Amino acid sequence: MRTLIKHVLHREEPTEEIHVAGWVRTRRDSKTFSFIELNDGSCLVNLQVVADSGMPGSDDLHHMSTGSSIEVKGRLVESPAKGQKWEMQATEIKLLGAAPDDFPLQKKGHTPEFLRSISHLRPRANLYGAVFRVRSRMAYAIHRFFQERDFFYVHTPIITASDCEGAGEMFRVTTLPDHDAANDAEDFFGKRAFLTVSGQLEGEAFACALSNIYTFGPTFRAENSHTSRHASEFWMVEPEMAFCDLEGDMDVAEAMVKFLVTEMLEHQEGDLDIFARFVDKGLKERLEFVKDRPFERISYTDAVDLLIKSGVKFEYPVQYGHNLQSEHERWLTEEHFKCPVTVFNYPKEIKPFYMRLNEDDKTVTAMDVLVPGIGEIIGGSQREERLDVLLENFERHGIDPGHYDWYADLRKFGTVPHAGFGLGFERLLMFVTGMHNIRDVIAFARTPGHCEF
Repeated sequence: MRTLIKHVLHREEPTEEIHVAGWVRTRRDSKTFSFIELNDGSCLVNLQVVADSGMPGSDDLHHMSTGSSIEVKGRLVESPAKGQKWEMQATEIKLLGAAPDDFPLQKKGHTPEFLRSISHLRPRANLYGAVFRVRSRMAYAIHRFFQERDFFYVHTPIITASDCEGAGEMFRVTTLPDHDAANDAEDFFGKRAFLTVSGQLEGEAFACALSNIYTFGPTFRAENSHTSRHASEFWMVEPEMAFCDLEGDMDVAEAMVKFLVTEMLEHQEGDLDIFARFVDKGLKERLEFVKDRPFERISYTDAVDLLIKSGVKFEYPVQYGHNLQSEHERWLTEEHFKCPVTVFNYPKEIKPFYMRLNEDDKTVTAMDVLVPGIGEIIGGSQREERLDVLLENFERHGIDPGHYDWYADLRKFGTVPHAGFGLGFERLLMFVTGMHNIRDVIAFARTPGHCEF
């Protein structure tokens, strides 16, 4: 049974026999032996293998070029070289898969654009191996956060007939030929169906039975946006909490951000170092800052007032009744408050139908969590639990109530105050790694005009 390199490097004592496998990063030859830098993807650091000529398998050493896969048996010994505790003295080596000279990930710098074009090989690059190890750890940490707080994990549909956001930017799912696309009754489901933009509405149904639930899965948005922060397929974390108001919603959202940042700082297996060195030199300090500082809370009205009075000439002028832009959000977090900020109580005209109307009849109990370097990372609200007000919202938003009978039933049968939010998982990953483009924290990015691999 082979041993992962990350466990090899953490050994306290030398070993007589060990078996590892991985991909060659580099190979240097002398007359009687070769130095091989080996990595199996389990950690950032390579294991140096010393392979003597004449040992079993050494005839293939000249084929073990960068990108080739090999397995090695040997002894773990103390390394005389600086910067590494151990090296492996091979007793047997085997070439599993050679990589010819046109292997694209040679030991040199590569642009993010080039690496996106070879996304099937990109995880072998040091930086992107670190990105996707962090993605795995953050996903696990999200489950830990909710499971330790007695939330139940619910799988909500990927195919839906409901438009949660009411924006209409959804991918149609159909088995009909193009010329029959309007004949909904003959379609596979007997009605129009789409890829989901959110599991929230179905999540609310389970919160109204199990109290605290969360969903974590893929969502889809047919928005023709080419920015570095948008993708057509992305993952969302969406908790819903019964018997919860806006204040409680903000408390959970802020606690989750702090929990995930702490996990990144304390359990990153060295991957944080590569981001701090090559991507964002201020990353560690910013994450420590978010972990240690309380979040500021400010109403949308007061935030707009601050932005207008700031005297800053933003690319997008600040106007009451408009959504805050990324530059506005970053000014609040990075320039004014110098800490994460939660903005709440937005004008009802710019928010979806499901958000609870405040007593002023002008704002809804919406909230956005903003963090330095990214801007909005979480959006949520207390949901409208009053049936009569929900029906009025349907009318105001031009929504056919017949499409949401089941959703209205939740308010008809034992309604309760409840709240929830959505965390864009890729936005979180951009925040904790410092990566600048959402395409670089998704294994195979789907964006307008791009659906490769």
